[in-house]
Amino acid sequence: MSERIIVVGGGVMGLATAWQLVRRGERPIVLERFARGHHEGASHGETRNFNNAYGDAHYLDLLVRAREGWDALGTVEGEPLLRLHGLVSHGSGLALGSATARDLPAIASELASRGIPAEILDGATAGRRWPGMRFEDTVLFSPDAGVARAAATLRELERRIVAGGGEVRWNTRVRAVAVAPDADGATVVTDAETLRADVLVVTVGAWTSGLLADLGIPLPPLRVTEETPAHFTATSTDPWPSFNHFVAPGSQPANVYGMPTPGEGVKVGFHGIGDEVDPDRRPHRPVLQRELRDYVREWFPGLDADTAVPISCTYTTTPTEAFVLDRVGPVVVGAGFSGQGFKFAPGVGATLADLVLDADARAAEPFRLPGA
Repeated sequence: MSERIIVVGGGVMGLATAWQLVRRGERPIVLERFARGHHEGASHGETRNFNNAYGDAHYLDLLVRAREGWDALGTVEGEPLLRLHGLVSHGSGLALGSATARDLPAIASELASRGIPAEILDGATAGRRWPGMRFEDTVLFSPDAGVARAAATLRELERRIVAGGGEVRWNTRVRAVAVAPDADGATVVTDAETLRADVLVVTVGAWTSGLLADLGIPLPPLRVTEETPAHFTATSTDPWPSFNHFVAPGSQPANVYGMPTPGEGVKVGFHGIGDEVDPDRRPHRPVLQRELRDYVREWFPGLDADTAVPISCTYTTTPTEAFVLDRVGPVVVGAGFSGQGFKFAPGVGATLADLVLDADARAAEPFRLPGA
């Protein structure tokens, strides 16, 4: 059986790619190992931080492209998929991949250059506006940010794929993939059948290295960790933005992020500090919860630190935290989203769709495979 495009992996990146292909008239098949709504990967849960506090051109360009996709998805189940209640970023922590402090005014300037509103506040002003939080001296407020409704996004992407003639097959484990000797297409072996694709998209998160091990694709090292943020109960009805805290090195286990999740509380988590795990033997064991509660006591007067309800997800992280968006022969790879990918999903999907439909297309240089 021959199919033009097969997408292996039905998390947000695979579904976003299939949707972007459907928008261009294609009819992809998505194969997902687990059941709809499973909690084994990185896309489940009600919310994800829609964080736009980036100063790098390749991320901001991808963010702009993602926003076009979010706007196209629009209102779902009576509410926009993006709750734009704003984002506050503060702290003296290090910039990604750098020995220098994160420059919040410079990020504000980069956002403004793309027409994205941003405001620099002092800590006292921010504290009066959001009394449930404490702040360091300089605060970046991004009103055009907030929360992505994660679970609703997955449902809507699947609905649009199917409505456009594509297919999503749940509970379909892919055992192996292979490329034809002349690189003319690829084969996909499931428990039930062998399929052939002209182009194969692989978006399997924590399982990427294992699935692609025999194809000679020059992946960077992909570190899989189990991350365990927690929801905390608010002690007042004061408004809550989403937030980033770039902590001073050594003061906390890692930088901190979070967001309000209606009905569950305010999510607070350390970024990328979990134990390294085998995704097939993930313990679902909370770590650093005492440290997280201590952090909340110090920085969140509006939360009850003793009400933590831990949750679990995986990160698949590259050494630089840059994503992998590239193509080798008939195989397109989206991987290594390093705990920061969900907000970019419609843009990632559009980029991967470009690579599917044009073998000469290239993503921005930081997202390319070494030597590919």
